[in-house]
Amino acid sequence: MFPLTSEQLNGILATALMQGGEYADIFIEDTRISSMVLQDSKVSQAQQVCLYGAGIRAVKGTQTGYAYTMDLSEKAMLQAARFAGSMFGCNSCREAILETTKQLCTSNPAETLSPDKVRQLLLLVEQKAHTLDASVIKVKAYVSQRMQEVQFASSDGTAFHDFRPRTSLSISIVMERNGQTQMGYASRMLQMGADFFSDALIEEVVREAIKQTDHLFSASQIEGGEMPVVMAAGSSGILLHEAIGHAFEADFIRTGDSIFTGKLGQQICNPSISIVDDGTLPNDAGMLRYDDEGIPGQRTILVEKGRLNSYLYDRISARHYGVEPTGNGRRESFRCVPIPRMRSTYMLPGEAKEEDIIRSVKRGIYAQSFTNGQVQIGAGDFTFFMKTGYLIEDGKLTRPLRDLNIIGNGPEALQRISMVGDNLRIDHSASMCGKEGQKVAVSQGLPTVLIDKLIVG
Repeated sequence: MFPLTSEQLNGILATALMQGGEYADIFIEDTRISSMVLQDSKVSQAQQVCLYGAGIRAVKGTQTGYAYTMDLSEKAMLQAARFAGSMFGCNSCREAILETTKQLCTSNPAETLSPDKVRQLLLLVEQKAHTLDASVIKVKAYVSQRMQEVQFASSDGTAFHDFRPRTSLSISIVMERNGQTQMGYASRMLQMGADFFSDALIEEVVREAIKQTDHLFSASQIEGGEMPVVMAAGSSGILLHEAIGHAFEADFIRTGDSIFTGKLGQQICNPSISIVDDGTLPNDAGMLRYDDEGIPGQRTILVEKGRLNSYLYDRISARHYGVEPTGNGRRESFRCVPIPRMRSTYMLPGEAKEEDIIRSVKRGIYAQSFTNGQVQIGAGDFTFFMKTGYLIEDGKLTRPLRDLNIIGNGPEALQRISMVGDNLRIDHSASMCGKEGQKVAVSQGLPTVLIDKLIVG
């Protein structure tokens, strides 16, 4: 538990507002992270990290004063509050009257595994990989367990106390056949504690890594050019997140840096397309009972039947536009100011069958898995690296493909989606989204979709 009473927190908030601020909040965090890497049956790395401190913010219009401290004494936090509020000057000094609500404890702490149990689990992962395929010659497995305890209070009366567990498992394997080696990778991340680790999940992740590696042995590249691209359900959602999702974040809208600025209410794509950003999926990496500004977790419809329905608002952007926040104010830690961030971003399913989508393509590619990519938020231009996929010829998957660049423009790609499958799948890989030097956990999803034309290189 954290040391300060509600009365003391009220006093700190009042101090932050004394120099003209319109709103203030306190974000207190106690996070414990433990991780372990197993390689060649030996622990090659083990680490424990503790984050303990508070961030205090004062807001006036779109201006923000921010300070953080790792000393949670009342004296240190009052000093931080004075610093956060000092940017506004003393032209409107006043006494703040605060009525903070009773704190809501929204969850309970989750159990985590001891280092010895994590080591045993990683050895099991390694053994499983060798058992499932004799050509596996190397296994590197990684587990991260994170327990974050958060206390929040703000000058508008919002308060909550929450426990946020998060666990991930990642595996990379090397396989050798006929003198040739290939490497594949798979991961999972969920908001769970020790109950994350089940035999079914471990086998699922190991099989996925083996399947990807097996694909690479027979895969090749093709001559590039413009062609139809079928995006596979699940992990292809990374394109939706990067090429389109960031452009819906309201700070980019407010500064005019997004290509979707000024298009609220307009038809931006095929009426068969609806896109949501969701903070309510149970155990999902992007789930938020409350965001980092005290706004309840919710499901936001970004695109409804092709029409731009909403942006992703934090408190500052929502106040600027005169709308309610959407629960997208997120921060990496108490050291960071909250900004609009995605949670779980996915396209709702349509009515087409995947086999019918593939059958409709004379010649194109089926994009199955991706690695890294680059996106320009303002223009919407993107380049993604496709790790695995297939050539489509006369409506059938033929040659396995690997290592291709897919190049396009996010809004244009959205407009060129002509078929949406009925097989939405949320990808629960270990995805961390970076923005302004902050990383937060997210997920994304997609049904199978057909984009009529992209550049393949």
